[in-house]
Amino acid sequence: MGDRRTRGADGSTGVLLWFLCCCASEKQVSAQIRYSIPEEVEEGAVVGNVAKDLGLAVGTLVERRFRIVSGSKDALFQVNQNNGVLYVHKNIDREELCDGTGACLINLKIAVENPLEIHYVGVEITDVNDHSPSFTEKDLHLEIAENTLSDTRFELQTARDADVGLNSVRMYLLSSNPHFELELIDNGDEDKVPFLILRKAIDREQSTNHSFILTAIDGANPPRSGTLNITVTVVDVNDNRPVCGKDIYSVTIQENAPIGTTVLNINATDTDEGQNGEVEYALGRNIKRKVHDIFNLNSLTGEIRVIGPVDFEENEVYKLTVQASDKGQPPLSVDCRVVIKITDINDNKPEIEVTSLSNMISEDSKSGTVISLISVTDTDSGNNGKVLLTISEDVPFELKPSFQDNAYSVVTKGRLDRELVSHYDITITATDCGQPPLSTFKTLTVQISDVNDNSPEFSQNPLELYLVENNPRGESIFSVSATDKDLNENAAISYHIVRGEGTQNDMASFLNINSDNGHISALKSFDFEFLKTFKFQVVATDSGTPSLSSNVTINVFILDQ
Repeated sequence: MGDRRTRGADGSTGVLLWFLCCCASEKQVSAQIRYSIPEEVEEGAVVGNVAKDLGLAVGTLVERRFRIVSGSKDALFQVNQNNGVLYVHKNIDREELCDGTGACLINLKIAVENPLEIHYVGVEITDVNDHSPSFTEKDLHLEIAENTLSDTRFELQTARDADVGLNSVRMYLLSSNPHFELELIDNGDEDKVPFLILRKAIDREQSTNHSFILTAIDGANPPRSGTLNITVTVVDVNDNRPVCGKDIYSVTIQENAPIGTTVLNINATDTDEGQNGEVEYALGRNIKRKVHDIFNLNSLTGEIRVIGPVDFEENEVYKLTVQASDKGQPPLSVDCRVVIKITDINDNKPEIEVTSLSNMISEDSKSGTVISLISVTDTDSGNNGKVLLTISEDVPFELKPSFQDNAYSVVTKGRLDRELVSHYDITITATDCGQPPLSTFKTLTVQISDVNDNSPEFSQNPLELYLVENNPRGESIFSVSATDKDLNENAAISYHIVRGEGTQNDMASFLNINSDNGHISALKSFDFEFLKTFKFQVVATDSGTPSLSSNVTINVFILDQ
């Protein structure tokens, strides 16, 4: 069931399009209707009689609290409870309210009570032609060279119109001009892009500029339009390139040249006049960033100066491209080749690298034993890289050249004795042949490890012992001590008494010695009347492998009591 009613055509009332969907029950009826009004209608304009279209009794609207409960954004609409009319409460701007080209629809929810009914009202806001086409700028300036080929295209600005449908931009017109025409190209969307087409060659000597107007028109009736002022300036042709003064600019400077040193001057000439003949200079685009940190090019004079450290070891030669360009429109340019050679000075000390080191060597090592491998480098060139290597004179070591260049071995050249010197600090000196010569030093510390090459030693041999007769049995009567110059196990000494063959005169059988400390005790009490003197030997043995030993003779004299 449907109905369509038209109310007025003056913009203050709207077109009503509605249909009714009823869900009958004792408490609730739901219906939906739809109206259509144009934007910008006056406040108070009637949209439609909602009560009548919904079939509600007008006399009951106040009692049943006939009202809008939601959906009217910013309260754009109100309903009159006395007559059921839906009217415009605030000015409606479709472009502000809705984006895009689709339908602009506002949904309202209207409620009445006793019994409760909810009804849905949709109000479509239709577009009116209230906006003119416009360009982002009022004026467009184009510069076109006089030798530009015919049929060359130049893209123009596209006009914009906030309205939609027929009210948006539909066509462009170009004012009459003998040299240019307008062409519209479809961009794949609804819009068409205007292009300026050069149809007839332009001559700067006949006319320096051309002016015309581009007009954008919408499809409304009556139509609206917007304009763009276009000015084309004809540019003189720059038909001569600059010429470098030399095929190749070559110069030699010394490394570490002072900041501000002038390297050379580039000079390029151009036979054109005015801006077309004025030359400016720039380093080529492909030059490494490091070059810009070392050299500066004056864009006006072509002078190249030193602004950073010039290091031969980092780069021996710099090959630059200097672009000389005139100021024509468009500019023409030429590449001038520049070669800067760097000469070396003696500014780097030799470097000594220890590639291998035995920091512990046995004292019994043979002459020629390798204790270290070293290599020597110098980043300078020529005589500045040539290096003389020396070693401390007061050490039993010497340098031997290796089979590799700049490689050496440090070897023993004589007997080592740990007991005399337990370690050596060996100083290696590398001196280059530059002027003045530069030197560097490296110290190697070598420890001498012990071998068992020293026997225990007694401070005196023989020793004399005077012992009073009737001595207590088992008590210490004497002590011996030996020393060993070696270390650790090689110097750990134990003691023992040399025993005889068991004869009655072998008094050593009645003695005992502590092997750790050399304390001697008697196992019997001696009698002067029976024995007045005897002797025995004590042996001191170290713990080395193989062990070494020595002995001492002890003469014993028994004293009468």
